[in-house]
Amino acid sequence: MKDRDIKIKVSNEEESVQPEGSPSLNEETVKLTAELDDLRKTLLRLQADFDNYRKRVEKERAEDSKRATARLVESLIPIVDSFDHALAAHKDDEYAGYRKGFELIHRQLLDNLARLGVERVEPLGKPFDPHVHQAMDRTETMEHSDGTILEVFQPAYIYNGRVLRPAMVRVAVHPAGASNSAVN
Repeated sequence: MKDRDIKIKVSNEEESVQPEGSPSLNEETVKLTAELDDLRKTLLRLQADFDNYRKRVEKERAEDSKRATARLVESLIPIVDSFDHALAAHKDDEYAGYRKGFELIHRQLLDNLARLGVERVEPLGKPFDPHVHQAMDRTETMEHSDGTILEVFQPAYIYNGRVLRPAMVRVAVHPAGASNSAVN
């Protein structure tokens, strides 16, 4: 029984005795709750920052991939041009077998470029657009409207809205005297 009295006495002493300068239990709870809220807010900010970082890295990777594909396509364009020239030059019957093989390879190359998202632009008969066409020559004529493309020396290639190579073209222009008289 004496042990019991001591325990009670000790427990009463523990409850009533608080070291000087120490906060009460309620103040400590408020402090810890505020600290927990701050940590939660920090965690949410860090999660949002990481999510933004991940999205930015994914976007940069996609852009890098597009740039690499564009560089590859730019290096293949002269090869396509060489096929065009070879097919245009050898139309004789003695080259029929070779021509058929060249046409197949040429078609495969163009199909693969199209699958990559490359668009080959053949602007014959269309109005001249300085963003997509490069005028190499001009012909004075009244048979076509002013600025119409009469001949295509090399087609344009566009990848993801970016002109990889402008079309080299001959453009129709009205003779100087005819356009002045038409205006007057």
